[in-house]
Amino acid sequence: MIVCLCHRVSDRDIRRAVAEGTRNFEVLQDETRAASACGACHDCAREVFDEALAQHAPVPVQLMEPLAQTRRVIQLARVAA
Repeated sequence: MIVCLCHRVSDRDIRRAVAEGTRNFEVLQDETRAASACGACHDCAREVFDEALAQHAPVPVQLMEPLAQTRRVIQLARVAA
């Protein structure tokens, strides 16, 4: 879907920018020019950006540590078997 009609920026363009490392909406605006002309698409562009960012957010360290411990236990069990 086209999010920004002024600059023909689609939701895919926004999601691609986030997947490639864009983590700041203002940077996204500079890179894609979305929501930088008339402003009518600002809310929609921001919503797509926020959703894409949530999907690409790193897993918090507190959640990773138990996973790492579980992997170690599984690896040890495989070695012992």
